[in-house]
Amino acid sequence: MLNRLDDFPIHQTPEPIAHPATSDRNVYDRTWFNAYEKDGGYYFGVGMAVYPFRSILDGAFSVVAPGGRQYCFYGSRRAPAERTDMSVGPFRLEVLEPMRRTRVVLEPNESGLSCDLVFSARTASLQEARQTLWSGTRRVMDATRFDQFGRWSGWVETPEGRIEVDAEVCLGTKDRSWGVRNVGEPETGGAPRTTLPSVFFLWTPLFWDDHISHAIFFDDAQGRPLVREGFTAPLYDSEADIPGVEDGRDHRMATARHRVDYHPGTRLARYAEVDLVDHDGTVRTISMEPILKFQMKGLGYTHPEWGQGMWKGELAIGHESFDPRQLDPLAHSHLHTQQVVRTRDNEGRTGIGVLEQLCIGPYAPAGFTQLLDGAKG
Repeated sequence: MLNRLDDFPIHQTPEPIAHPATSDRNVYDRTWFNAYEKDGGYYFGVGMAVYPFRSILDGAFSVVAPGGRQYCFYGSRRAPAERTDMSVGPFRLEVLEPMRRTRVVLEPNESGLSCDLVFSARTASLQEARQTLWSGTRRVMDATRFDQFGRWSGWVETPEGRIEVDAEVCLGTKDRSWGVRNVGEPETGGAPRTTLPSVFFLWTPLFWDDHISHAIFFDDAQGRPLVREGFTAPLYDSEADIPGVEDGRDHRMATARHRVDYHPGTRLARYAEVDLVDHDGTVRTISMEPILKFQMKGLGYTHPEWGQGMWKGELAIGHESFDPRQLDPLAHSHLHTQQVVRTRDNEGRTGIGVLEQLCIGPYAPAGFTQLLDGAKG
């Protein structure tokens, strides 16, 4: 099966580009963005992914409007053979310039959401460490991700009115990842589990005046690190100033540590700290104070109906809205969140960014012992 990308000298195997190197059914290739006003006035998220062995392409666009209500558009279709076709009904992504600018368009539809937005990079591309996680002897995640930090311009129409998105105040992060990850309908058959599932994940892309910082954590049920990484990188004034796809100026830490204080009876952070530990032992401690909550189910994560990689038919679109502040915080589909956070480090610098968290099942450092119990105190 050939597509337009086969005309470029980019092949990694003897197969055409449309043929993944792995035969794992859960192979995926995803583009994801967040965006938020510097004062936390609004937030929007964008996601689109193809699942080659499931023959599905799906996407979502979700906005927390200035009043605090979250609006969501979902779309799913049979995946096209042409990988450069990133469209689902009225929703599409256009790569205007690789590693520099991307356009996001949602035409008017029954959800009441529409947009015409451009993401413009302000950092080079930053590759995270390869994320390989196991369940017993099975590799359940094996993925590569790179990030770019930038700004947004354009507009978003919501049922509450239009949001003018100004590049001077709207920041965001681009996340491109591919590989293998649990997606789609749960697998059935085989012997039942003998232990509760456990997932702990933190992801903290933060903006400072002249640079960014980032930390990524996957822990096991005992709090032992499976993936742990921290780095900083320079911010450029414009995409034209970025010297290349990678600029070689990112600074990788020796390790990173995290501390999360949860709202009682929940698994939602009310405060968090990250330590970036340099190779000489210097520790930069960053505190994070949440000011806005976004439910990741608005982009399909853990959504019971519009979960990523789930077959919905040849073409299906849907929508919903809710108040993130009024949802049951311990419902399975509500555990995965991003919160816009104000930040401060131990040298007095201040910034803004996002704290993403997902914690399911036992997690000893927080005192969680059940699948969905909340914090004590």
